[in-house]
Amino acid sequence: MSKIIDFQINPTKYRHWRVEYNDRIATLFMDVDEEGGLFDGYQLKLNSYDLGVDIELADIVQRMRFEHPEVKAVIMRSGKDNVFCAGANIRMLGGAEHAHKVNFCRFTNETRNTYENAGEDSGQQYICAIKGSCAGGGYELALACNHIILTDDGSSNVSLPEVPLLAVLPGTGGLTRVTDKRKIRRDRADVFCSTEEGARGKKALDWGLVDELVANSKFDEVVAKRAGEFADLSKTQENANGITLEPLKREIGSDGSLTYSAVEVSIDQDAGTATISITGPQDAAPQNIDALRGEGAQTWMLRAARELDDAILHLRFNQTELGVVVFKCSGDPTQVLAHERLLLENKQDWFANEILLYWKRILKRIDLTSRSLVALIEPGSCFAGVLSEILFAVDRSYMADGEFEGDNRPVATITLSESNFGLCPMSNNLTRLETRFLEDQDSLAAAKSAIGKSLEAEDANDLGLVTFALDDLDWDDDVRVFLEERASYSPDALTAMEANLRFAGPETMETRIFGRLTAWQNWVFQRPNAVGEEGALQRYGSGIRGKYDKRRV
Repeated sequence: MSKIIDFQINPTKYRHWRVEYNDRIATLFMDVDEEGGLFDGYQLKLNSYDLGVDIELADIVQRMRFEHPEVKAVIMRSGKDNVFCAGANIRMLGGAEHAHKVNFCRFTNETRNTYENAGEDSGQQYICAIKGSCAGGGYELALACNHIILTDDGSSNVSLPEVPLLAVLPGTGGLTRVTDKRKIRRDRADVFCSTEEGARGKKALDWGLVDELVANSKFDEVVAKRAGEFADLSKTQENANGITLEPLKREIGSDGSLTYSAVEVSIDQDAGTATISITGPQDAAPQNIDALRGEGAQTWMLRAARELDDAILHLRFNQTELGVVVFKCSGDPTQVLAHERLLLENKQDWFANEILLYWKRILKRIDLTSRSLVALIEPGSCFAGVLSEILFAVDRSYMADGEFEGDNRPVATITLSESNFGLCPMSNNLTRLETRFLEDQDSLAAAKSAIGKSLEAEDANDLGLVTFALDDLDWDDDVRVFLEERASYSPDALTAMEANLRFAGPETMETRIFGRLTAWQNWVFQRPNAVGEEGALQRYGSGIRGKYDKRRV
């Protein structure tokens, strides 16, 4: 097995970022270690980044939510002189396998979305303070912030030079955020995105590429003042004390299998499948919100969420040839609902709210995972509440109908809760059930009327909540045939088909970033104009421009 990419990290291991906390305001310095690349063969010069840099950023953003709820504004700035960030490292992109490049873009997008939404979700506004060159992925870091301040020193600039310089696209939503978020006119966006030097000073401000232009002599003063103003606007809970996100307990088997406390991942390389099994809570739910805080990161809802998140990322990057992910769960559904109910009844509390928001992000991560996803609702399952959302995220679901011979576990059931009707929207801003029953209000209302009911296979099938309900005579053969069939199809065609089918309904900035942009980037990253021997990514830094096949395809 090649080098395992590990997403578990903590502040003692950071090499590329440092954070200073000052009451309500945190300052996040990007100070990339040139020699700290995730792989050999390149240096991270000019604050350029690879996946390792972004893994640290994702961890910081997550810890900001749980460990520092007192923070109301975050200033993102460079720890180096004369450069903010040169974007994704070109040597890394030029040498990386295609799958890594695409997965890298997807993960960085998910990270950007997390802090972009931190203001609305958690009351933590991100302010980007730019001194020096802010190019490509560096400007995409800024675009995901709530407010961008540029110093007016005659040289500091913002740019998206990927098309003219590298023959690829901005991979982290830059094109989409320029138009959809910052509302830049299409013709100006065309000029900006096809000009290597980008824009600086008054032009950057007039075109809406930044929010403020500040004299260099007053820059730090204005940045601090603006952070204070954003912090004053926050309506989140005051005097909140964070909890510590302790390291996850995880064992990795020789075959790539994973074992956590509440999640297990088994691997079948021959069949091309990974099975994620979630174990429901073994203990009763905490009695109140104080008891929940006392459990901290060990409370089941947060512990299971962190483990599931790590497992999904591990499969994405370290098990790329496993084309099918099977979801199972086991336990007492009433216990799952009790743990969830405590959070729902205390959503005004910062800690309960953050756990629920984390589940929203994880479910989106499942939606956006380029694998065939299937759920098996077997006897003894606990697909209830937020766990039942997995059933509506997958491409197909198979539910065991009635008692199975020789199996003394409880009959398979599904139990819906209020969390299935608004708590965890998809990237299209619809719930998974709204997307499932698109514009079919009668089916949606019927499902909602079943909240709290323990639905066996026949009722779940009648409500349209599962794909197939199978008795014990058909179960083994039908599931086996599906898995074998899926493994026989082209992974490229399946990825495209599944991504097209998962996001019905309205298009949003997020679906454009993950759908349209990812599809184009997936294609562009394979074109000889970018990655061929004479392509732009291969010739970057040599002083020789890429040689292009001029045919439009």
